[in-house]
Amino acid sequence: MELADSCLKDFAMVIRNTFLLTLVVFIVVGSAQGANILGIFTSPSPSHNIVHLSEAKVLADNGHNVTIITCAKLPVNHENFTVVRIPINKEAERQINEGYAAMVQGDSTSFIGMLLHSSKFMRNSLQIMFEVLKDQRVKDLYENKDNKFDLVISGYFVNNYQFGVAHKLKAPLIISFSAQPFGILNTLVGNPLELSYVPAMYTVVKTGETMTFGQRLYTFALTVVQTIWFIVFEWENERRYLELYGDDPSMPKYADLNKNVSLMFIATHGLSEGPIRPNVPAFVEIGGIQVKDKPDPLPKDIEQFLNNATHGAILLSLGSNVKGDHLKPEIVQNMFKVLSNLKQNVIWKWENLEQTPGESSNILYSKWLPQDDILAHPNTKLFITHAGKGGVVESQYHGKPMLALPVFADQPTNAQTMVSHGFGLSLKLLELQADEFHSAIIELLENPKYTTSVQTFSNLFRDRPLSARQTVLYWSEYVIRHHGAKHIQSPLVHMDFISANNLDIFALFLLISLISLWLTKIMLTFAVRKFKSKSSMLAKKIKVKTK
Repeated sequence: MELADSCLKDFAMVIRNTFLLTLVVFIVVGSAQGANILGIFTSPSPSHNIVHLSEAKVLADNGHNVTIITCAKLPVNHENFTVVRIPINKEAERQINEGYAAMVQGDSTSFIGMLLHSSKFMRNSLQIMFEVLKDQRVKDLYENKDNKFDLVISGYFVNNYQFGVAHKLKAPLIISFSAQPFGILNTLVGNPLELSYVPAMYTVVKTGETMTFGQRLYTFALTVVQTIWFIVFEWENERRYLELYGDDPSMPKYADLNKNVSLMFIATHGLSEGPIRPNVPAFVEIGGIQVKDKPDPLPKDIEQFLNNATHGAILLSLGSNVKGDHLKPEIVQNMFKVLSNLKQNVIWKWENLEQTPGESSNILYSKWLPQDDILAHPNTKLFITHAGKGGVVESQYHGKPMLALPVFADQPTNAQTMVSHGFGLSLKLLELQADEFHSAIIELLENPKYTTSVQTFSNLFRDRPLSARQTVLYWSEYVIRHHGAKHIQSPLVHMDFISANNLDIFALFLLISLISLWLTKIMLTFAVRKFKSKSSMLAKKIKVKTK
C-alpha cells in the first residue's frame, strides 16, 4: 500500500513538474514571439525595393512577422512574409517604361538633364504609389481594428504621404532610403546639411580633400534647386495626403508628418565611402544590407558557366529599370561585337531571350540574375554596370573592378566616385564605341591596380562593429522596445524654419541695431542742432560787440 502511495506521489510530482515546465515554455515562447511589422515598399522601381526587402528579410529571419505592401512581384519569398500586392495597371506600366526609355536615350547624366527627363517620370511614380495606398486592401490594414503593428518601415521615394499609414496604425515609423542622402532627405530626421564640406549630388570630392570654392558654390546652388524641385512635388503630395486622410480630424497636418519618424535607414557607409560628416542618432547607415553573409547556391546553368570560365568571367547588367530595348541598336551591336570576341565568359542580363543581340559560345543571356551571388564567385573578374548604388556596393564588397555605363539619377555620381577611388573606369553609354569599350575592358582585366584598389576598399567596407544586417535588426527592435524611441529624435524635427535657423534671433538683433541707429541719429541730430544754435548765438553776440 505504501509503495502504491509512493508511486502515486511520484507520478503526481512528475505531472506537476511537467505542467510547470510546459507553462514556463509557453510563457517564454509567448514572450519571444516576433513583432508585427508593416513594410510600405510601393516604388515601381525594383532596384529601390532591393534594399527595403533586404531589411524585411533580416527581420523575418529573426522571427518577426512582416507584412509588405507592394506593386511589384517580389523576388524574395519568406515564410514570415505576408504580401499585399496591388499590381500596376497597363497604362501606368507603359508610362513608366517610356519614362525609363526617354532617360536612357536622352542626356540624363547631368543634373539639368536629369531634372528635365525625370520630372514626368517622378509624377508617374508618385501617382502609382498613391493609387496603391488608395486600394481597399491597404485601407483594411488600418480600418480593421484587430490589426496591430509594432513598427512601420516606409520605403522613401519623395512620397511623404505614405507616412500617414503609420499614424493610422498608431505605430512608430522608420524611413528606408536606398541611395546616398540628398539635402532635403536630411531634414526628415533633423540631420545638419553642412553645405561647406558635404558635397551635393553630382559633386565628387576625393577622400581626404575639401571642396574648392567652385564646388562649394555648386553644392549650395544645387541644394537650392533641389529644394525648389522638392517643394513643387510637396504641393502635389499634400493634395494626395488630404485625399487619402483629409476626412480624419485626428490625422496631423501634412507638414508635421516627419515628427513621427523614429529614425532613417540609409544605404551608405560613411567611414569607408565618405564624406565624413556629423549625423544625428536617428540617421543609421546600413550600406551593403543587400549583400549576403554567405552566397546562395547559383542556378545550375550559371554555376556551370562560371566554373568553366578558365579565363575568368564578366557580369554585364544595366539594372532592373534599363532594358535592352531601351538602348539604340547600334550601341547594343557595339557591345556584342566586343564581348563575343573576348576569351572570358560573359553573363549578360537581357530581358527578351527570343531576340538577343547575337549568339556566341562565351555569352550567357538571362532575364534575371542573382547579381550578388555571381559577384561573389571567384571566377568573376569584372562587373559592367549602370553604376546604380546597389550594384556598386555589391561589387565593392566582393572586391571586383567595374566598368560603369551610367544613365540617370545618382548613377553618374556613383561612377565618378568609383573612378576617383581607382575602382574602375566609366564610359558614356549613349556614345559607346566598340574600340573604346574593348580598350576599357582589357585595361580593367589586365591592369591589377583596379582589383587591388577595390579589394583594399572591401576590407575597409566590411570592418564595422555591427554588420549591416545586425544594425537593421538592432535598431528596428530598439524602436519597438522603446515605443518609437522619441528620445533619439533631433529637436530640429520639432522646430519651424524660423526658429531652426535662428531667424527670430537675427531679426531681434537687426531690430535692436535699427533702433540703436535711429536713436543715434536722433541724438546726433539733436547735438548738431544744439551746436548750430550755440554757434549762431555766439556769432550774434560777437557781431553785437563789434558794433
